[in-house]
Amino acid sequence: MKRFLRGAYTVLTGGLFMSCLPPFFIYTRLSGRYGDNLKERLGYVPAALSKELPGSPRIWIHAVSLGEVRVAAPIIKALRRLIPACSVIVSTTTEHGRSLARQTFGDDVPVVYAPIDFVASVRKALSRIRPDILVFLETEIWPTWLAEARRMGIKTALINGRISARSVKGYLRFRPFFREVLRNVDAFSMILENDAARIRAMGADPGKIEANGNAKYDLLVSLADPAMEVDMRQALNLENRHRVFIAGSTREGEEAIVLDAYERILREFPDTILILAPRHIGRTPAIGSLVEQHGFRYQLWRELFRREVRRSASVVIVDTYGELFKVYSVGSIVFCGASLVPLGGQNPLEAAVWGKVVFYGPSMENFLDARALLEKAGAGISVSSAVTLADRAIWFLRHPDTLERYGAKARQAVIKNQGAAQKHAEVIRKLVFSNNNMTAFVPSCDGEKQSLQPNG
Repeated sequence: MKRFLRGAYTVLTGGLFMSCLPPFFIYTRLSGRYGDNLKERLGYVPAALSKELPGSPRIWIHAVSLGEVRVAAPIIKALRRLIPACSVIVSTTTEHGRSLARQTFGDDVPVVYAPIDFVASVRKALSRIRPDILVFLETEIWPTWLAEARRMGIKTALINGRISARSVKGYLRFRPFFREVLRNVDAFSMILENDAARIRAMGADPGKIEANGNAKYDLLVSLADPAMEVDMRQALNLENRHRVFIAGSTREGEEAIVLDAYERILREFPDTILILAPRHIGRTPAIGSLVEQHGFRYQLWRELFRREVRRSASVVIVDTYGELFKVYSVGSIVFCGASLVPLGGQNPLEAAVWGKVVFYGPSMENFLDARALLEKAGAGISVSSAVTLADRAIWFLRHPDTLERYGAKARQAVIKNQGAAQKHAEVIRKLVFSNNNMTAFVPSCDGEKQSLQPNG
């Protein structure tokens, strides 16, 4: 059965790969786009990269996109405290993830595109980089990548692991397959006990599983720079009289609800500015049309942030990636999207760390720990419609002292729950010491020898 399941997956992915590669290759030749991406995705990581990686052990961290890259940052920082001699490389799947990774790590950490989960591509990439430890962040489970790493003697870990109640149902339909896949993982460092229980139900070895919290807490506190708020207020031409209603990471169907709520809020607080930040900026034209249908004029964030024009419209649509966290700094009322539609929500702590009360819909399955944290502080407000969103927002705007006090509790709750990155990094460190192939001594960052022995 084990060989059958692995063979079936290999045949399926191989067939898809071979059928899609020719038209995609033609597209890259004609358009000039994705040429370099394709090489790296096929496993052709620059050969010089392996030679340039200093120190040992080599730790390869896969951070698929923006959210995972943000998680990688505090974990890498903790790793370098625990193993100063380590060499780290980061891979991403998306262009935006790659861009943020390069911006975040600069020249300190090489960034590459992850190989396609196809045997030849994975083997080529692993052979070129030759990591000692391969780390997947959050919910990245790649069967071929894991199998090839095991075959080559590379230790693997799923770190800051998160399995939602909705997604686990799909995994459990193919439990025999995932049980075999997860046998190739050496350590699971999950966020919550619920996540640990779900990965266990999928077939993971209970002895390899820990629950160590969410590393996103660690990063957010350090990122919330008050200077950002000054920049955002200038970019948005905000005065003290303005209240700002932010709807972040919204999905299709939510903007209409938010606009209905906004109309109600304006009746009592006419100086309120609405900022819509869709999860997918390709929907910007459709959202703009919807805004105009509600009788509002809008401007695009790209224009305002470049100082090409001053904000004069009551609605702003954020049409660039990577800005939402900074925009949250000026929010009076913050709504967290993907929650009024059944998509599991988005991370409400990005607003909470700025001292904001956060509103969200009933679908927050992907962020249950964050929701519980905020609701315990009184700073997480569940809504179910435009009416409830508007009514509760208006109540808080009528009581600004309560809004500020509960927002401060939200920030303190995030601060008090730091430390997960260190715990996740410790799991990786244990894998380093359990790897019999590791040498007893490796060069440290200052050029001297450092013993790879557990502290204490």
